[in-house]
Amino acid sequence: MLDTIPGAEEMITLVGESRYNIWNQLNALIEEKYDMECIWNKGGKAWNYEYKYRRGGKTLCALYARENCVGFMVILGKDERLRFETDKDNYSKEVQKIYDETQTYHDGKWLMFEPKDTSLFDDFIRLLRIKRKPNRK
Repeated sequence: MLDTIPGAEEMITLVGESRYNIWNQLNALIEEKYDMECIWNKGGKAWNYEYKYRRGGKTLCALYARENCVGFMVILGKDERLRFETDKDNYSKEVQKIYDETQTYHDGKWLMFEPKDTSLFDDFIRLLRIKRKPNRK
């Protein structure tokens, strides 16, 4: 947990205005479909901040922020990977490439995206649907 949550100015200074807009749009998209607990954390070695969506002890996804960069991570476990692979051709080439190039660990594939625009958002929501049905109408 973070002692102080970064405000808009700090985030804009860190990631830049255009990526901050992407950050906000992605958060709004997730929050429109999912009612989740949101937790700010330190981002580990590679990132300044982590903003995690959780419910019932399970993580849906996490957003990350560092200098001039925003990250979106979703972890697909074994069954979720099978569901993705069945539908893989319906995802963008970029999502397929990241999936193919991501190492598979014992707990799944940790897919990390660094969106520079909103073009992959539909795919992101489809990936989240594999993990959990939206719980907001």
